[in-house]
Amino acid sequence: MPVARTVTPDGDVILLVPGESAVARAAAHAQDDDLTAVIEITDVAPVSVPHRIRGRAWLAGWLTQVPRGDRAACAALLAERHPVGELLGLHGRPYFVMLRLEVGEIAVDDLWGTAHVDPDALSATEPDPLVAHETELLQHLAAAHRDRIADLGALLDPREGAGLTAVPLALDRLGLRVRFTGDGSCFDARFDFPSPVRDVRDLRGAMHALFATAGG
Repeated sequence: MPVARTVTPDGDVILLVPGESAVARAAAHAQDDDLTAVIEITDVAPVSVPHRIRGRAWLAGWLTQVPRGDRAACAALLAERHPVGELLGLHGRPYFVMLRLEVGEIAVDDLWGTAHVDPDALSATEPDPLVAHETELLQHLAAAHRDRIADLGALLDPREGAGLTAVPLALDRLGLRVRFTGDGSCFDARFDFPSPVRDVRDLRGAMHALFATAGG
């Protein structure tokens, strides 16, 4: 398992792995397309719901060590998304190496369906502004505002939302996804915001508007 990972502007995946790991040893001798690898990423909902796996992604390509001349830039990219202490290893400073996966194929199976993704799209994609806060926000909504989440059922067909338990499942700049369960039923509903949110401050206004609409 990598200690950290990130994506370069060119769409390559940078992995920080223990230097003594088998993958690090194999990559140390790999040239260009010698060593093929697949990264599987599993997205698990941070709240308690039936069927907690929200999606999986597979990135396949060619694995090599990051060249010496690129290491400083790649380390800076990793540090933007992970505490410096984690990267250096505060407990005994374990030895890590940076590997680069040149992505050739991407497949996704998530709440929206199954699809293949053009690898060039990975380099053009910006992280969602809520990604760093989603876990905390969903857990807060589930613990402190479950009644307001249940009220969103009023925006559905009354025959669908009545008497069901509602749990916030996923949150991004475009909207909130809620899982409704009960009486043998289990389905998701997507509630879009009027416009994409730019940060947590924007999100507060969008959520208040959504709850106000549900409350009539």
